[in-house]
Amino acid sequence: MENKKEFKPYIPAEKITPEITVTSIIMGIILAVVFGAANAYLGLRVGMTVSASIPAAVIAMGVIRVIMRKNSILESNIVQTVGSAGESLAAGAIFTLPALFLWAAEGRMDKPGILEITLIALLGGLLGVFFMVPLRNALIVKEHGTLPYPEGTACAEVLLAGEEGGANASTVFAGMGFAAAFKFIIDGLKAVPGEISLRVKGYAGEIGTQIYPAVMSVGYICGPRISSYMFAGGVLSWLVLIPLIVLFGENIVLYPGTETIGAIFEQSGASGIWSSYIRYIGAGALAAGGIISLIKSLPLIIRTFRDAMKSMAGSGAVSSARTAQDISIKIVLIAIALLTLLVWLVPAIPVSFIGAVIVVIFGFFFATVSSRMVGLVGSSNNPVSGMSIATLLIATVILKLTGDSGVGGMRGAIAIGSIICIVAAIAGDTSQDLKTGYLLGATPKKQQIGELVGVVSAALAIGGTLYLLDQAWGFGSEQLAAPQATLMKMIIEGVMEGNLPWALVFIGVFIAIVVELIGIPVLPFAIGVYLPVQLNACIMVGGLVRLALDKMKKPEEEKKSIINDGILFCSGMIAGEGLVGIALALLAVFGLDKVIDLSGKLGLPAAVSNILGLVVFGLVILCVLKFSIWKKGAKKEEENA
Repeated sequence: MENKKEFKPYIPAEKITPEITVTSIIMGIILAVVFGAANAYLGLRVGMTVSASIPAAVIAMGVIRVIMRKNSILESNIVQTVGSAGESLAAGAIFTLPALFLWAAEGRMDKPGILEITLIALLGGLLGVFFMVPLRNALIVKEHGTLPYPEGTACAEVLLAGEEGGANASTVFAGMGFAAAFKFIIDGLKAVPGEISLRVKGYAGEIGTQIYPAVMSVGYICGPRISSYMFAGGVLSWLVLIPLIVLFGENIVLYPGTETIGAIFEQSGASGIWSSYIRYIGAGALAAGGIISLIKSLPLIIRTFRDAMKSMAGSGAVSSARTAQDISIKIVLIAIALLTLLVWLVPAIPVSFIGAVIVVIFGFFFATVSSRMVGLVGSSNNPVSGMSIATLLIATVILKLTGDSGVGGMRGAIAIGSIICIVAAIAGDTSQDLKTGYLLGATPKKQQIGELVGVVSAALAIGGTLYLLDQAWGFGSEQLAAPQATLMKMIIEGVMEGNLPWALVFIGVFIAIVVELIGIPVLPFAIGVYLPVQLNACIMVGGLVRLALDKMKKPEEEKKSIINDGILFCSGMIAGEGLVGIALALLAVFGLDKVIDLSGKLGLPAAVSNILGLVVFGLVILCVLKFSIWKKGAKKEEENA
């Protein structure tokens, strides 16, 4: 305990330096909207999002330290605190809210209004921040030596290495620029195909790869292990299950399909079989994976909640030091009570009184669990989807038992699930940011205010982003598979109506159980089963590039620096492609996408187009190497000269 009390942050408590300034707030809001929109696009395509904290931190340093010539580490910290909130809010929203659009497309209900989406995102985000405020002292301060908070600590290290800020920021911006250009060539001009597939005559399976920079970047950032699990899931579904379904059921009409399997394959190929059958198997595997991850974490979850409550109860007197100041607990309690009432009473949010009670109880519980678990295992291993599935199941059953069934109950269940998913995602992000601030010597109250600003700005942008993407391509389409939202939709339908193709769902469930029994992490594998194999293969390529750099025979520090440069470049590529994706969606909505489409004018044979696509993909890989291993080599030569 003594060591924890003696911890000295980088900026001492008695020293006052700029934190919340006009510059930090404006930059933070811009990054919250940019990374929020980019991650919404990425998550709907790939089913995964990436942390925005470190890219936001290096951009902040590049602007504040290098361009503005200011030496203010805490100002940069506020920028990343505000900016990273956008990514977390987007992650929570896209895992659930597109289900409402999917029901609207089926004619079951009206599309959700932008106001409804904005309010759900806003209330969930604000609750996530306010639930985390009383936990800060318990988890960040008292557990300083116990909970490492990997992303929060890494972000502090990046900010402390400020003298390299300009170079690092330029790497992120370069990634944004290159990916924007590649995305425009592939999906804007359509000069090359975004996907290359290989089929063997007489065999219904299909293999291939996409060539998108953001998708490959996900593989690089996640690493070879996670990438290989996803690819293995894709191989199982596209090279084993699809051929088996076609082989044994060619002349059979199998629910939910309305034609024979042979006819579906004849018209739409392997993707038609995926759409009719495999996505239900994938959804079963995803649901089982989420529940398995939650069950495995249950002892930790219970211990986490118990320890956090004990720590809060024993927090004792509050220090008056600058680095110990939180938002007043009275304000926090009033805000939580007011937000809970708004969840119940605002007409635009389809949540009953019972639903509001579920939100506050499950919200606080999962905020506590999320905050402590990201401290132990990092944000990427936080079982948010498992928490959301459990909440949806319980909420849907309670709503059905209390007579709130049918379309109204389904809409209410997804709203409850959305709010709690956003609460858990934002609580995890807030705790990582507060850990960064604790190490640097930031004022917690100012960081909490920054987090609230980030939530509000991202919430105001998310509704328009979802509407735009749905209008351009539609959720559940090839461009935007929206795997988690489709899963949440199926779970609610299964409980409310019982009309799912349960045989297919249970096949997925038992595949997930087998995978768990042989020791493979279920969730990445299940996402791989659900998503197109071409997308998984592109992620695998990124994982292989990362593996090649991991295996380099270089000093450990130099290798770490090379890999980190690659992560920054790939983070920039994700943001750049996401932004151009949003811009192209805008063009599609106004019908201008056809004006710039060169695919019909070029008239290239398929073989030539595929070769050009592979050349472009090769250039994407070369760019990653140029800004990681070759960048370090060039820097070393300069130093030697």
